[in-house]
Amino acid sequence: MRSLICLIALASVAACASTPTAYQPMAGGDRGYSEMRIEQDRYRIRFAAGSDASFQLAEDYALRRAAEITLRDGGDWFLVVGRARDGNDRDPVGVGGSVGQTWGSGGFRASGVGIGLRFDGSAGEKEVMLEIVVRSGERPQDPQAYDARAILDFAPR
Repeated sequence: MRSLICLIALASVAACASTPTAYQPMAGGDRGYSEMRIEQDRYRIRFAAGSDASFQLAEDYALRRAAEITLRDGGDWFLVVGRARDGNDRDPVGVGGSVGQTWGSGGFRASGVGIGLRFDGSAGEKEVMLEIVVRSGERPQDPQAYDARAILDFAPR
């Protein structure tokens, strides 16, 4: 019986698992990148990731998309003029348990074991948003200015 309960719990966890985070266009899904042109040389880039990715990976993917846009538009570097994060790093599945024992008069004794599972569908969801300005020429010595080619050489795919 315990094996059956464990199998049902594992099947439930697998069924609740969301799409894995990958570097791809969002295209109607809940993971990936999207961008919006705000002005001729200004974009807002968003990367949405799940509990299988860190905030750092989501930001690296957003920077990768910014570099691709910069080169596509004929630029050499981009300046991050706005940066925001939303979401959390909570685990979407939690397991808890408890054990209790009671003694009564006449030698009466009772024991109990409880196991609980918590499923939190929004746990671990994270989003990174960058606002960038595409530029050409020599990159300034500003920590928010990124060389597009260098980002593509080192950013994860």
